[in-house]
Amino acid sequence: MIEILGIIAPHPPIMVPAVGGKDSDVTAASSAALRQAASVLEAFAPQTVVIMSPHSPAAQDAFIVDTAPRTSGSFGQFGAPGAKYSYSTDVEFARALLDALDHEAIDTIDRSITPALDPGVLDHGVMVPMSFLDPSGTWPIVNISLSWLSYRLHRRLGQVIADVANRLGRRIAFVASGDCSHRLKEGAPAGYSPRAAEFDRKLVDLISAGDFDGLMQIEPSLVEAAGECGLRSFITLGGVIPGAATKVLSYEGPWGVGYLTALAAEPALLDRLLTPETGAKGGMPGSAESEPVALARKAVEVYVRERRVIDPGAAEGVLGTRAGAFVSLHREHDLRGCIGTIAPTAATLAEEIVHNAIQAASADPRFPELTTGELSDLDISVDVLHEPEPAEFTDLDPARYGVIVTADWRRGLLLPDLEGVDTPEQQVAIAMRKAGISPGERVRLERFLVDRYH
Repeated sequence: MIEILGIIAPHPPIMVPAVGGKDSDVTAASSAALRQAASVLEAFAPQTVVIMSPHSPAAQDAFIVDTAPRTSGSFGQFGAPGAKYSYSTDVEFARALLDALDHEAIDTIDRSITPALDPGVLDHGVMVPMSFLDPSGTWPIVNISLSWLSYRLHRRLGQVIADVANRLGRRIAFVASGDCSHRLKEGAPAGYSPRAAEFDRKLVDLISAGDFDGLMQIEPSLVEAAGECGLRSFITLGGVIPGAATKVLSYEGPWGVGYLTALAAEPALLDRLLTPETGAKGGMPGSAESEPVALARKAVEVYVRERRVIDPGAAEGVLGTRAGAFVSLHREHDLRGCIGTIAPTAATLAEEIVHNAIQAASADPRFPELTTGELSDLDISVDVLHEPEPAEFTDLDPARYGVIVTADWRRGLLLPDLEGVDTPEQQVAIAMRKAGISPGERVRLERFLVDRYH
């Protein structure tokens, strides 16, 4: 089977510096995440990028595929006519996709032969992600419009895209362009709904867990209340890569619109793409960092230098939620401190991270307090815990799930995806030792997912 990489990408034009200027700093977390995705895409080296945009010309009852040999566009309508982008089209792939969908009796339109659909013209739903992912037009693209057909048919569209890639031997990346809710705040572009944040939390949770099937089960009234534009793109991605592992790179909600950036791929491929060749664990100073890691680093640096606890202020997006979190510090690939909470103890995740970051730097009993001389090469990662669930031993997977082992009042936890922990037996044994539980004692097991930020 051909390897496929998936990227979920937001598309607000204001995040493009040529359009937003200083205002683009408000979406710094999304910009950093897209730059990280661009590095992963470059390492993956696709032959073709297939991109689905909610803002390409759409039809109520058909999918639209552009077979124009070249597609181009600019941000002129957003006040930046000099920001121009142009890509060749993988015409062979686009035509093969139209033929395959026709064979499936799924209605399609070839945009290139329909002048009213502006063939060869790129919309901002394509240009914003691609301006970060491939600004120079290195790879040919295939531009697909979503439709108002059923979720099931969007899922099937994704499966057909994968089938065509395999038949042509094409190594593809699928970019699911789309924003989350448009109604997070008073004055948001589509008005305000008190259920918008609920929708975004559910969306991020499902994608974090790789549960693309769950996206099709979201309550229709909740989808309607959110005023989203990316759900069908994300569902299509789930069809392109069934059983995908995922990595959420960022979520934020400025201006009342939710912006999610994530990667998806077959688990072994995603692990390979996210493991730096140098062995660094990510979150190095000066590199593009996620919002949780940037907050943890600031908390550590201010505390170590000034003995002062920072105030994270009003938190939005994922930092405004409540969850347990572990902050891990490494230097030269060796653990230098790790403190966390299984369940939330603070009003927001931002406060949870600040507290645990300082504790990891100053109160981990295995290590002396961090010094100012150690800040310059400090690796930081933040694991945000999902709700634990009861588990049997056969349910454990140390690459995907963390484990909690409990015997009477003693409780030990081990995070997932740790170097040298390859089997459930190793994972449980280490968690038992941490809790002071002897081999052979009867224990209760729970497993949990994490969102790991670098």
